[in-house]
Amino acid sequence: MILITASGARFGFQRTIPHIIGVALGVGVIAAVTGIGIGTLITAQPALGFVLKIIASLWILWMAYNLWRANPAQQKETDTPFTFTEAVLFQWVNPKVWAVALSATAYVATFAPVQQAVVLASTFSTINLGVCTFWAVAGSLLSYLLTNATAWRVFMRIMALALVGFSVLLFL
Repeated sequence: MILITASGARFGFQRTIPHIIGVALGVGVIAAVTGIGIGTLITAQPALGFVLKIIASLWILWMAYNLWRANPAQQKETDTPFTFTEAVLFQWVNPKVWAVALSATAYVATFAPVQQAVVLASTFSTINLGVCTFWAVAGSLLSYLLTNATAWRVFMRIMALALVGFSVLLFL
């Protein structure tokens, strides 16, 4: 939600919509494939889970670096929020999403695999659509308080540090 909030603040709600929809679809797809059994493979192969954590951590640190360096008060035409595809792909290496999806399978264990996939995908996508929309709106409203370059720099660096902290938490 850190990236969604930062995107809402920096680019506005409208330009953050592809990011929001990408997250909602991405987590839905992960939940679906977990429901049909892919999650069992990740659980059975700890090395695969560790590789996912490494990839996610590196990607998160790269994003934190870019937020740290960002100067939204002096945006360029080439500055863009996450695209739909980038948001979907990020969910595939997000171990938090995998962990929650794996945990959720316990609640639908009595369902057939396809039914598990449908229930988990629709639940995850719906919840994430609402949550991401909330944080994007909050970020866009926050931009009204960020009235000078120093305020923007402080905000973006706080968001960057939060991402760095999250990348460390992946391994705990």
